[in-house]
Amino acid sequence: MIDMCASSQHLMFAEDANSTLWFSDPGGDKVGWFSTKTWDETHDVQKSQGWTPFILDTNGNGKRDAGWVEPNQPVDPTKDKRIVAGFYAVMPNPVDGSIWGSFRGNPGSIVRVDPGPNPSETALTEIYNVPAPGFGVRGADIDSKGIVWVSLASGHLGEFDRKKCKGPLNGPKATGDHCPEGWTLHQYPGPGFEGIGPNSAEASYYSWVDQHDTFGLGNDVPMSTGNLNDGIIAYSGGKMVMLRVPYPLGWYGKGFDGRIDDPNGGWKGRGLWMANGDRTPWLMEGGKGTKPLAAHFQLRPDPLAK
Repeated sequence: MIDMCASSQHLMFAEDANSTLWFSDPGGDKVGWFSTKTWDETHDVQKSQGWTPFILDTNGNGKRDAGWVEPNQPVDPTKDKRIVAGFYAVMPNPVDGSIWGSFRGNPGSIVRVDPGPNPSETALTEIYNVPAPGFGVRGADIDSKGIVWVSLASGHLGEFDRKKCKGPLNGPKATGDHCPEGWTLHQYPGPGFEGIGPNSAEASYYSWVDQHDTFGLGNDVPMSTGNLNDGIIAYSGGKMVMLRVPYPLGWYGKGFDGRIDDPNGGWKGRGLWMANGDRTPWLMEGGKGTKPLAAHFQLRPDPLAK
């Protein structure tokens, strides 16, 4: 057991030399990390961990300055600004080493942290709000190109590409609504609600990106828990692909991951694993006595493949 200065819910390893473990902090005001390499070498709790607040570079000088403006104070164009943007999902970017997170709210945001050489003192933050008709950020993941994919309560899979931003990414106007052009919203399948624009009633809990083609639809395919569709929804080739659990009905996935057991085993050597996360599984088909279950998805190249 290791005492930590930063709390967490979801967590993820970065692809760096220290095998750094980054933590989410839903409802919090910081992001924390733990260097597993330092811990293995020293067993020094203090040297192995750290945390940083979220500081926007609102004066645009490219560095983090002391004496920033607090979250409850207005923007001062001569100073940086601290924000409260505790991550729900956390995802290290394999392209540039930045750390991204999803920030729940209405409409909600995704947040980028550039750690710098000494993260506790140098980390700078960027925040990007979801544009209408999207809203309700929840779980998210990042692909191998640095594009973020996020589940939205508006019935969309949100795609954010920072490279599409046209304006400055820091400065007094870079406080969340400065890059709507970076967003693309992909509507989930299923019926929607009238009067709020294009939407689906699908309320996906979490999204994950299959960076390594563990399922068979290709590299970097984003997938979401289809919580009101009883399965997984993959976005591949510009289309939504529904992977449904036909029995028991009421399947409510809270998380999933891919696994390649045999890289030379074809479709039989790979697949997705998903847990049913309903807190009251006896309300599913099966009734009293129904227990939590796991599902294994495998994709045949054709229906008769053996």
